Amino acid sequence: MAQEKRMGVLEHVEELRSRLIISLIAILVTTVLAYIFADSILYILKEPSGKQQLTFLSPLDPFMIKFRVALYGGIALAAPVWIYQLIRYIEPGLLPSEKRFIVPAVAAMVVLFFIGNAFGYMMLHNMMGVLISMSGPEMTYLASADQYISFVVYFLIAVGISFEMPIVLLILIRLGIVKPDQVRKQRKIAYFSLFVFAELITPVADPIVAPTVVMLPMLVLFELALFLSRFVVPKPTVTSPAPTTQKPA
Repeated sequence: MAQEKRMGVLEHVEELRSRLIISLIAILVTTVLAYIFADSILYILKEPSGKQQLTFLSPLDPFMIKFRVALYGGIALAAPVWIYQLIRYIEPGLLPSEKRFIVPAVAAMVVLFFIGNAFGYMMLHNMMGVLISMSGPEMTYLASADQYISFVVYFLIAVGISFEMPIVLLILIRLGIVKPDQVRKQRKIAYFSLFVFAELITPVADPIVAPTVVMLPMLVLFELALFLSRFVVPKPTVTSPAPTTQKPA
């Protein structure tokens, strides 16, 4: 029995490794493709900074910045692949009737990832204005291309991933790992956790308004996931009573 369990664990790790390799290969290919259009992507990412001219201090900075931009583009373009591999990894734990939800779940997660990126990009315009205005007349903002791109890419990926929360919650409910009633009872803790996460990915001086704006769509998605949970919660299995045998008189 112990040997069978060990082999099961090894197979589980091997499955995870193969899924990761496929995801990394897809990201590598799309990163190479995105590098061809790195200048165009860089122009789009620079827009929230306004008229600031990005500067670099090291001869290697232009290549590293373009590579970072291409990597972000590669992660975004390969989203259907690595999200699909993530869902396929948990497929063995699904019932045959549940596996039909794999394609819709992947499609929903890809759409939400791009919606999260678009929402984060719109937030960046006001966010950058607030951050730059904090310098005051005593300081001059020197826009470092390396630091600016790192900040923008981190923020967009973080917001994009945060928008995956409702699908992850629905999957956990469908697998029976999380109970909808438990989540509803802990709603205040969930709200607070969403606000803390929004606070972490929103680096502005205002500790209330900006994180609240980022948290609101996640809050809506959270409540939507709770509403949809009634359609995905696993039905309780009905066990038939064991037949009773009568003893002969």
